[in-house]
Amino acid sequence: VQLQAFGGGLVQAGGSLRLSCTASGLTFSNYRMGWFRQAPGKEREFVGAISRSGGRTVYTDSVKGRFTISRDNAKNTVYLQMDSLKSEDTAVYSCAADWASFDNTTAVVATLYDYWGQGTLVTVSS
Repeated sequence: VQLQAFGGGLVQAGGSLRLSCTASGLTFSNYRMGWFRQAPGKEREFVGAISRSGGRTVYTDSVKGRFTISRDNAKNTVYLQMDSLKSEDTAVYSCAADWASFDNTTAVVATLYDYWGQGTLVTVSS
């Protein structure tokens, strides 16, 4: 199983980026997908997650209204659209797959995810 995230880069505060994460080696539509991030010197943080079908999403409070997760099961890809970026969004963003039905409570728990991508760096300059 491989998850590959890409799309990170340097962006000014207030700008936008779209991250993508492509999966291989698994039946993508059977997995809920999550995005996590880790800023320098900080613990890994839940960003958001999406259900298997894409019909349900959950986000951490700090990104609600600014970030949107979507998925295309035909392309085995999950997306993280990030708008109105702030300097505090600077982090390495990773995608993860969990073979589980969607649940707002458990979606935030990183240790429940089965597979992880390598991460892509997002740097927001102020």
